[in-house]
Amino acid sequence: MKAEIEQALATLKRGGLILHPTDTVWGIGCDATNELAVEKVYALKKRSDSKALICLVSDFKMLNQFVENVPEVAYDILKFAAKPTTIIYDDPIRVAENLIAEDNSLAIRVVQDDFSKQLIRKFRRPIVSTSANLSGKPTPANFREISSEILEGVDYVVNLHRTKKAAKPSAIIKLKNDGTVTVIRN
Repeated sequence: MKAEIEQALATLKRGGLILHPTDTVWGIGCDATNELAVEKVYALKKRSDSKALICLVSDFKMLNQFVENVPEVAYDILKFAAKPTTIIYDDPIRVAENLIAEDNSLAIRVVQDDFSKQLIRKFRRPIVSTSANLSGKPTPANFREISSEILEGVDYVVNLHRTKKAAKPSAIIKLKNDGTVTVIRN
């Protein structure tokens, strides 16, 4: 796993795209603070940049570095969640402008997967992680279902968990600064 982390890390540092396993589905990843790298993700997925992407952070400490004000209830939601849960927060900071939605929000998941957690800790920045499919196409259930267009469009493909069936995409909750909670996806 160490060699895979080093390869993925080198790719992220130079603004490249990685294809990586996460605690949910295979993801296309890049440096969430690099606007050009984020543009490459939108281009590869053939997706409008008005459709937001998810970012992964390694822990609560990193979450607090990239969201102006994390509502207290977020910690309880994440601590007691039965499955990976992405929360859409108001007022993200220190990320690429083209990641931030029109309503000044950003979807962030505190990742549980060991590879992702170690990679993000070493990188010291959040990474974008969006499903490894073209916009409008089904999310691949495993590595074999990822299209050649995606495989050829990234700069590095992580060589881990390729035979494992992907978990379901994360639950998504929108959490406003005023405490309003809206479930987007269970």
